[in-house]
Amino acid sequence: MENFLRSIYQQHASDLKTLGILVLERTKPNSHITDNFDVILLIIVQDADSKWCAKHYEFANKTCALHIVDERLLMKWIDTSGYRSAVEWIIYGKILFDRNEFVFNLKEQLRDFPDKKRDLRKAIEFGKLVKSYNEAKELFEMQQYMDANSKILYSLHYLARLAVIEKGHYPEVTVWSQIKQIDVEVYKLYEEFIESKEALKKRIQLMLLAMDYIIKKRAEVSVKHLLDVMGIEYAWSYAELKARPEIQPYSLDLSAIIAYLVEKRIVYSVKEATKGEGVYHRKYKLKK
Repeated sequence: MENFLRSIYQQHASDLKTLGILVLERTKPNSHITDNFDVILLIIVQDADSKWCAKHYEFANKTCALHIVDERLLMKWIDTSGYRSAVEWIIYGKILFDRNEFVFNLKEQLRDFPDKKRDLRKAIEFGKLVKSYNEAKELFEMQQYMDANSKILYSLHYLARLAVIEKGHYPEVTVWSQIKQIDVEVYKLYEEFIESKEALKKRIQLMLLAMDYIIKKRAEVSVKHLLDVMGIEYAWSYAELKARPEIQPYSLDLSAIIAYLVEKRIVYSVKEATKGEGVYHRKYKLKK
């Protein structure tokens, strides 16, 4: 198989724009990590004309998916969980070509998970968690129990990913196998929900109460990235915050995050007069 693979990637290895090449082979019949291809080839390039190019090959009764990805897009995927499989390709892939130890250093970075990147990922997952949890509560109040049940499961998944990140790991697709090893509290919450013998309405009601407690307990640490941007002295309008480039990865969930932080008194709202009588700008500020 190596000869077939070499014929696919060797021209890229001689290209000065190529930073690294990794290969990952399927080890079981059904493999999410390789999209059920026998082999994944990942080629990381610099200043590519196309940000992401994918090709499929077949040889000697084997299938291969080739992904040529621009370095900047790959880093965006890593930082924002844009394409989770790519992170696993780097973590578990075998290095075939490495220019100036680019791939080696990238693997080390994924193992270390620097605090700055961890804080961003926590804010992203917390935004999804709060939004999904709020939707579950609303559906429960509307007596849409089946839909509320689905949203609870989504919320638990986001909570699990948040817990993995808190422990200094990148969340994988098989997040519950990770959680079982590193956060018993969150795993038990999930286990109790899916194995509960309570009626659906009661099961959801109990889980909403439990999740309210556990989300509140994690909130301030989870949104450190946002709180650091806000600082202590300045009162921000929502438009100002939303426009900050650092917040773009979770800007779609920013409104839900701010509303939650105000509700839990982690952030408070202040009024600023406008030209309209009795109309105020609503701004947000951290408590000193």
